[in-house]
Amino acid sequence: MTIKEIAENIYLGVVNIKEIDDELKKLIDQKLISICEGNSKSDLIKVKKRVLNFLKSKNEKMRKGAVAEFFVHLYLILSDYKQECMFFNLEENSIKKGFDGYYSKQNEEWIMESKSGNINSESVSHKSKVREAYNDLKTKLDGAATNNPWRNAYNHASHMDVGSEESIRLHIKKLSDEYDDDVYHNIKDFNIIPGSTIFLNGKWIENNINVLEEDIEELVKNFDFNNIIVLCITKKSLNLFINYLIN
Repeated sequence: MTIKEIAENIYLGVVNIKEIDDELKKLIDQKLISICEGNSKSDLIKVKKRVLNFLKSKNEKMRKGAVAEFFVHLYLILSDYKQECMFFNLEENSIKKGFDGYYSKQNEEWIMESKSGNINSESVSHKSKVREAYNDLKTKLDGAATNNPWRNAYNHASHMDVGSEESIRLHIKKLSDEYDDDVYHNIKDFNIIPGSTIFLNGKWIENNINVLEEDIEELVKNFDFNNIIVLCITKKSLNLFINYLIN
C-alpha cells in the first residue's frame, strides 16, 4: 500500500485484498504478535489461536469490525507508523473503550478509528464509512463519548510491551486528565486516520480508484483536522483471515 497526498494535508491509502497469498501471509506472520500484544515474545501459533478464539466469541458484525481494525493496523505498520497500542484490549475478550488505534511517526501522533460494512448493506460505501469513522472520532474528542478515550489510550501506551516513548505517554496523560476535568479539544488540532473496510461476499468487485479518490477528496473538504490519512480497504471475504488463522 502506498499512502499518497491527494490534496494539502490529505492522504489516501487504498488496499485491495482478493486473497491472502504467500507474500501477505508472510507479512501477517511477521506482524501478528506485535499488532496484538506488542513486544510480548509470544509464540505465533498461540497468538493465532488467541485471535481465532476472540473472533469466535463475537457475532458476525463484531468479527468484521475486529478483522477490519487488524488490517488497518497491519498496513499502517507496513507504512512505518509505530503502533502505540495493542489490538487486544487490556481486559480479556473485551472491546477497547476508546480510540481504535494510536500511532506515531516522525514526532507526529495520530488517532485511528476503523469502520466496516458489508457490500450488501444498504448505502454502504467507503465514503459513508469514512464519514462514520470521522464522526465517531469527533464525538470522542469533543467530550460527547461516555468513556474517556484518552484514559484507555494512556493505559495501552503505558504497557511495557507497547514501548511508547515517555513524551507520548505524558502527552496522552495530559489529554486524559483534561478530559476528566471537562476540558475538551477540537478535532482540527489532531492528526486523524479514519479507516473504511468493505467486505465483499466472496465475489470480487473492482474499485474505480479515480472515482474513489475524487469521492474522498470531496468528502474530507468538509472535515476538520490537522492532517488526515484515509484508509480504504476492500476485502473479498471475512473468511480469508479466519482461514489464515486456522491454517
